[in-house]
Amino acid sequence: MTEHRDFQLHPRLAADTIGLGYTRLCEVRLMNDRTWPWVILVPAVPAIREIYELDVEAQQRLLLESSALSRQMMALFSGDKINVAALGNMVPQLHLHHTVRFDGDPAWPAPVWGKQAPVPYSDVELVLVRSKLDPVISSLI
Repeated sequence: MTEHRDFQLHPRLAADTIGLGYTRLCEVRLMNDRTWPWVILVPAVPAIREIYELDVEAQQRLLLESSALSRQMMALFSGDKINVAALGNMVPQLHLHHTVRFDGDPAWPAPVWGKQAPVPYSDVELVLVRSKLDPVISSLI
């Protein structure tokens, strides 16, 4: 698998998200929007824009990590649907969004993008969501 040493997080991801930790392949980030449980996996591989640019082992690892994260987020937050997306239109660095959705949430059934301004976590809310997600992130290693 590719080494992490030359990896640099895109500035937009750094500004919009909060670091939660690392898996074998990815940097794990929390979108700073308390409207939805929303975690992003960023493969820590330099200069990658698309999944097919990863070597086969990294592609498989990304799928395993994404699937495990999705399963655990759905169980943890009791969602109705999980949206997993790798758009990259605004941020070209490869990253996978994992957003737990609820029937009747502010954007349901449309995508979450552009429906409302992000609602940042308060310090107390951030401590709570991190305590919920820490075991999930630890299990991905």
